[in-house]
Amino acid sequence: MARSPTGAAAVIDPGRPRVAILVKGYPRLSETFIAQEILGLQRLGQVQTIVSLRHPTDRATHPVHDAITADRLYLPEYLHDEPGRVAAARDWARTLPTYRAAYALFRRDFRRDPTPNRWRRFGQACVLAREIPAGTGLLYIHYLHTPCSVGRYAARLLGLPFAVSAHAKDIYTTPTWELREKLAEAGWVATCTAANAAYLRALTDRPESIDLVYHGLAADAVPALAPRPPRDGADPLDPVRLLTVGRAVAKKGIDDLVRALARLPADLSWRWTHIGGGAQLADLKALAAASGLSGRIDWQGPQPRAEVMAAYAAADLFVLPSKIATDGDRDGLPNVLMEAMATGLACLSTRVSAIPEIIDDGRTGRLVEPGDGDALAAAMEALIRAPALRATLGEAGADRVRRDFRFESGLERLAWRFGLTGTGRGADAAAALSG
Repeated sequence: MARSPTGAAAVIDPGRPRVAILVKGYPRLSETFIAQEILGLQRLGQVQTIVSLRHPTDRATHPVHDAITADRLYLPEYLHDEPGRVAAARDWARTLPTYRAAYALFRRDFRRDPTPNRWRRFGQACVLAREIPAGTGLLYIHYLHTPCSVGRYAARLLGLPFAVSAHAKDIYTTPTWELREKLAEAGWVATCTAANAAYLRALTDRPESIDLVYHGLAADAVPALAPRPPRDGADPLDPVRLLTVGRAVAKKGIDDLVRALARLPADLSWRWTHIGGGAQLADLKALAAASGLSGRIDWQGPQPRAEVMAAYAAADLFVLPSKIATDGDRDGLPNVLMEAMATGLACLSTRVSAIPEIIDDGRTGRLVEPGDGDALAAAMEALIRAPALRATLGEAGADRVRRDFRFESGLERLAWRFGLTGTGRGADAAAALSG
């Protein structure tokens, strides 16, 4: 039974089964977790349209994208890119009986956030409302910031309910007033960490509408564990292989890592590989060169999933020194951390956001304080010199992920919300994903 955009509903109207899944960009190499979820829901019978605010910019895709058959609708990224399309949508929207209320909502938001981006969101919402496929019963929106603004205005124009999947940056860089209003109107919200869930529940008088749904790893995506060579940093011809997978953005703390690498003893044998793009990549390379490290670093840029998985298998230690950026942006529970742990790779990270939810310091990995370069360097040195400890931490980390962070469990909760299953216990989702 669907309700209005200001009501709450557990499931959508079974008579209008199509779901419009609104994302910022699709497909994206850095958002495998979204593609994995879309595919899982597709396999459970959900009829989908993927609505993207941007055209893809990554040159490669993951195999999961190839398996997704959903229709795609790309909105104009900037209104001046397609003025005729935007004008036609706005003229059409003005004929709707819901337009006055939707426009009043936008104007109220604009008074508090008088930016061109706010206008862009309303224009995109008009295009979405006009072009959304017939029979759509729900807007399901990934991210509480820009995509949710577009989806919220479109939902008001269409008289449809919307639900949200909240992640990390979108939560902590969105003003509190806006979070409160979006949470009040969303039918339900799924979020990927206990820390996120606690924060969002404190902002709504419907805490039961906030679901903790870990992204998790699908059973068929977890490789078999294999022993790793006992490298200890003593052989210059066989260095310990360090790995980081993540975009070069402030919250990943990769600048802290480069500085920590420069603090390691000169006689310690190591080599570090970074996989990922990002705005800070050129600055990081310059920092590494100034620190005399260029000859010990492989900058691989963005890579498809198969290459990333191969890198986990070849590495000895995964390092992700996440921190809170100056604008409040932060990691939630990084999927790359789950992937690395699932392969049995020892992991070193920081006490930020939900990372302690998966890494128990000294048992399933190692944690240091964010931004503490001395502690990071000391922990890296200790782990580089101790292959037996790395093996112990890696095995315990793999057990933790495989036991408690199964994608099928979270998918089943979402499937119940969408009205695709009724058990709420994971059996239907697991059976669907197993083929």
